[in-house]
Amino acid sequence: MSAPAARNRKKSSKRVEKKKTSAAAAAVAPPAAAPDMSKLSPSLKALINAPFARPGQAPAPRHIRDVYTRIAHEARERKYGQRPWVTLSAAATFTLNSPASLLALHELVPSLTDGALPPLTAAELIREIGLKCISFNGIPRTINCLGAFRAGLLESSSSGVTAEDLARRSASRAVTSDNATAVADRGRALWRSVYTPFDEKLVSKLADSHPDLPVHILGSHYGPLLSDPPALPVNSENNGGAGGHPPPPAAVVGRTLTSVVAIACLRAQTGVGPQVLSHVFGLRKGVEQGAHRDECAAAAASAGSAGLEAGSEAEGIERLAADEGCEWLLRSVDAIAEAVGASYAQWEGEVAEKAKL
Repeated sequence: MSAPAARNRKKSSKRVEKKKTSAAAAAVAPPAAAPDMSKLSPSLKALINAPFARPGQAPAPRHIRDVYTRIAHEARERKYGQRPWVTLSAAATFTLNSPASLLALHELVPSLTDGALPPLTAAELIREIGLKCISFNGIPRTINCLGAFRAGLLESSSSGVTAEDLARRSASRAVTSDNATAVADRGRALWRSVYTPFDEKLVSKLADSHPDLPVHILGSHYGPLLSDPPALPVNSENNGGAGGHPPPPAAVVGRTLTSVVAIACLRAQTGVGPQVLSHVFGLRKGVEQGAHRDECAAAAASAGSAGLEAGSEAEGIERLAADEGCEWLLRSVDAIAEAVGASYAQWEGEVAEKAKL
């Protein structure tokens, strides 16, 4: 065998031996430790909470009370009623993710409504508005805002609301085998009320986008959430399908106030002009159908709401649905958005500045 061939054979033998050694080592080596999924790296935590991502809630601007007070005074001057201005203010504030501003609003409502909405009724109305905001803003903001709102009410000795007050409420919107058909029918009726005469055509158009889109909108929103359970005696076995304790009538966000919630949420979130337009027409259709009159009468008759007058409230909603009223509604939402948005920008800037120090 020539010298070069011998050297090549020797090298090949070494490579084979090295592979065998590596394989043997791998066979006896312990497996690599799995990463600890219960902990996050500092860099990942920092990225989640980066100021530019606005991870927190907006603080209450210093002048937010002035903004709400001006809206309330304008509503009185224009005779739009008590609950509509509270509804648009709360819905816009939920959308802007500012529970601190919601607490300021709650503190003002009893005096700005001349006692028509006392502290507990005002709190329940704001909570009901927040619940319906889910359909327009998504779940997370409502979860966070309602949680912070409740905590703030209970922390304040001047809120006029106790944990015992809030504990009297229980779920009233559960869907069961006994009421599923009624809830579905209720949702369809609300859908027709808002979108007639295009309700069926719109369902088909939504299904073209995704076959389950109208199924989810009607079955998860218009039925169990945006429409209201029938008003039955407290603790009635069929109340809401689950024997729940509903809000007082003055805190029920009925057909026309639900349209006000929709307009305020969609206007404040921006970028959804077609939906704002649809719900402006939805508000007008609710007035045309007379839904507001029975709702205002029930609110006025409820205990603790002596300052609400059914006739004036109903006439106020009718004025609100007209051109001038809708313009005022939109501009009022814009004023809240401008106030809270400016505060948000300033707050994020302050956080960024502190991070540099």
